[in-house]
Amino acid sequence: MLVLTRRPGESITIGDDVVVTVLEVSGNHIRIGISAPRHVRILREEIYQAMRTENRAAARGGHHSRLLDEVATRLRHRQERCGE
Repeated sequence: MLVLTRRPGESITIGDDVVVTVLEVSGNHIRIGISAPRHVRILREEIYQAMRTENRAAARGGHHSRLLDEVATRLRHRQERCGE
């Protein structure tokens, strides 16, 4: 893993067409902006993991909508705590 230090307004470039910019740092929170072509999928890690889990369960033939509902509930609670 590459670890970089950036200040608000500074960016990093990934490949030729993805730019990640630090927008704001406030306490334990950081806001970033991501500029990428439309064909590049950008997901928060918890959403990606939930999709991956659900896709694996679907591939096994099991139905795990309860798990997805639990993840969605946790995300809603997290957003409420963060004021999003």
